[in-house]
Amino acid sequence: MGSVKLRKWDSAEHLKTDEDMVEYLQACLDEAGDDAAFIAKALGTIARAKGMTQLARDTGLGRESLYKALSGEGNPSFSTILKVMSALGIKLHAEVAHS
Repeated sequence: MGSVKLRKWDSAEHLKTDEDMVEYLQACLDEAGDDAAFIAKALGTIARAKGMTQLARDTGLGRESLYKALSGEGNPSFSTILKVMSALGIKLHAEVAHS
């Protein structure tokens, strides 16, 4: 029997369209609760799918700073999150929460 080669799952490889990215972010927002790092990491995944170099240009932030801030280990400012979302073409909106 041949060996099976496994590799680590990377959600960014499966985010092909803007709609995929928005649905992914919405699913992460639904699951995150109050875990801000989870949301930052989700944005990092979308950023990698779109291209981190272009995102760095569009936001005026350094690539390495973006990788760190959006890794889930960093603690990006809300200003950084808003810049990233804008550059990714994602709008932030509010709605009434239903318990």
